[in-house]
Amino acid sequence: MVMNPTYRSPADMPSTIPLFPLSGVLLLPRGQLPLNIFEPRYLAMVDDALAGRRIIGMIQPHAEEKVQTSTPRLYAVGCAGRITQFAETGDGRYLITLSGIARFRVREELTVMTPYRQARVDYEPFAVDFTPRAGEEEVDRNALITALRNFAAANDLKIDWKSIEEAPNEALVNALSMMSPFGPKEKQALLEAPDLKARAQTLVAITEIELARIAGGSETTLQ
Repeated sequence: MVMNPTYRSPADMPSTIPLFPLSGVLLLPRGQLPLNIFEPRYLAMVDDALAGRRIIGMIQPHAEEKVQTSTPRLYAVGCAGRITQFAETGDGRYLITLSGIARFRVREELTVMTPYRQARVDYEPFAVDFTPRAGEEEVDRNALITALRNFAAANDLKIDWKSIEEAPNEALVNALSMMSPFGPKEKQALLEAPDLKARAQTLVAITEIELARIAGGSETTLQ
């Protein structure tokens, strides 16, 4: 087994992956997502992933799902990540970090014996994800920074502006999208944006909507 594989195209990825449904959580290509794993079915998922190619598919339960079940309806698009950090806590939990590789579209959820869900997925619609920093030059960085400054001021947030200024456009857009405090629908819109420029525009638009609500005195959060 290759310990540090390079993913250059959809052909490098497994067609069947485990799914980790988690509402309001976003993973994007080359993003870093820390996770605290404690449910038995997901502990088993991590064990199996570590024994194989270490890849897990992050995906959200559908925001319109009303009934709470162990197998909620899922969005069609998620993002595959590789376990790049792993630690045991001593109290039965795992602390892992997933490094985002590429988005996928679920083609078929499989009937499996494992306690966690698995699906056959397709990465081809998101082949651009395998090219680091693709489309960076098309991002309106000034609009993004302006929206961030306004949001930080409205919410009294402390921002490491030096790191923001030094971050390349892809890292900046994806990190801000992943860390944004918005709801599942907004996170899904950011995930499904066709390219980096569109994701930055979506993030600015969502931020401006929230700023308008704050200015109007509404305490309703984006959902």
